[in-house]
Amino acid sequence: MANEGDIVANILVVEDDKDLNNAYCIILESQGYTVESAYDGQEALDKLEHFNPQLILLDLLMPIMGGLEFLQRFDLKIHPDVKVLIFTNMENSPEVAESYRLGAHRCIIKSWTAPHNLARVINEALESEPAKA
Repeated sequence: MANEGDIVANILVVEDDKDLNNAYCIILESQGYTVESAYDGQEALDKLEHFNPQLILLDLLMPIMGGLEFLQRFDLKIHPDVKVLIFTNMENSPEVAESYRLGAHRCIIKSWTAPHNLARVINEALESEPAKA
């Protein structure tokens, strides 16, 4: 449950692994966040027609539309108040570098982030200043 002083925010979880997606949603909802989920980039774009997140937790490798194509279509230059956290296991990959070029705020390595630390990582990202181009 969110405590006094905690950030309450809308979060869009974009992850194709249904078990991980469900786990992330449960963890974030238990911390007081309003959460929507999508299983690919196209579904995420569709959700954004009626849901305004402050933060998007985005996997890069997904079927139908991956994270990079999502970032190209969503265009963070038009949505500068939305922070995108890349959540992947592809450390130091060209895809991660490209996601930063497209405006991603931070990259988080899934295998290094224990589920119980996810809310802390999200809160830190929401409190931090946007990256400077």
